[in-house]
Amino acid sequence: QVQLVESGGGLVQPGGSLRLSCAPSGSIFSIKIYTMGWYRQAPGNQRELVATITSGGSTNYADSVKGRFTISRDNAENTVYLQMNSLKPEDTAVYFCNVGYNIRLQPPLGSWGQGTQVTVSS
Repeated sequence: QVQLVESGGGLVQPGGSLRLSCAPSGSIFSIKIYTMGWYRQAPGNQRELVATITSGGSTNYADSVKGRFTISRDNAENTVYLQMNSLKPEDTAVYFCNVGYNIRLQPPLGSWGQGTQVTVSS
């Protein structure tokens, strides 16, 4: 399974912004032909899919983040991004990325990494 590495999390005030990055560990796996997605998991909650982007650039978002989060990809850099604006305390979670063949990332093909912690608090 491909191992994905997330980065870019941190502590931010409500209304602030963060940009997360995700790339495969090592240089063998190319994201170019795959759908990529971001998940998040808050304490006590199940992991939820928040955004996906297909190989062709079509995007899909959970209702809770529509209009605030933007997923993008740079195939040349082999990296997927999640730009998060207007952050709210309820966005606090560990954020993970994964890879798949379809817009719902069912099933996710990568192994779950450590994720990156996002904390929104004043």
